[in-house]
Amino acid sequence: MTVASQVKTTLASLKSAQASLETFALSTQNQEAKNLFTAAAQQTQQIVQQVESRVQQLENEEPQYKGF
Repeated sequence: MTVASQVKTTLASLKSAQASLETFALSTQNQEAKNLFTAAAQQTQQIVQQVESRVQQLENEEPQYKGF
């Protein structure tokens, strides 16, 4: 597995984790838990943006990895 495909797999996992955290935040009635899940989802979003930036960098450096 190439580095590019590993980074893209990690990105997909991060997006899935973020979606789960957002779902947990919406489904709980406990305000403290809701705040915790929301904060974690926001932190995960920041990481997703950083990893997306890295994916773009990889694709620009190695065009053969685009679309994988």
